[in-house]
Amino acid sequence: MADVAGLTFTELMEHVAQGFEAFGVLVLIVGLIWSLTVAARIRRAEGNQPAYRAIRRLFGGVLLLGLEILVAADLIRTVAVSPTLESVAILGLIVVIRTFLSFSLEIEIEGVVPWRRALMGSGARGDPTRRPDG
Repeated sequence: MADVAGLTFTELMEHVAQGFEAFGVLVLIVGLIWSLTVAARIRRAEGNQPAYRAIRRLFGGVLLLGLEILVAADLIRTVAVSPTLESVAILGLIVVIRTFLSFSLEIEIEGVVPWRRALMGSGARGDPTRRPDG
């Protein structure tokens, strides 16, 4: 493939992967600030316990989104930048670890494993700031 603005395809994909990583970090930072802001408002209105539940649920969702973006960066880097057998194996391990983390966070946020959530009601996620009893 021809050079684009003096960059080879591999260099361009490395920059794209770095962009995804930077975006993932930005999502985490903005999400933390947003979660803290919402939790502070809930704390003033309803008290500590609802605020604690809200920040866990909100920031847990942010962590899940951040993990997905970082996995995308790893995929781009592995497939487009250095597609060796070793890098694909490392990517596989990273994806397994991050999938386990995502799954664990999902259970922590929802309080139930995904396949049980569908049996307990509509299966849809509710308002992250809503209390389970109301």
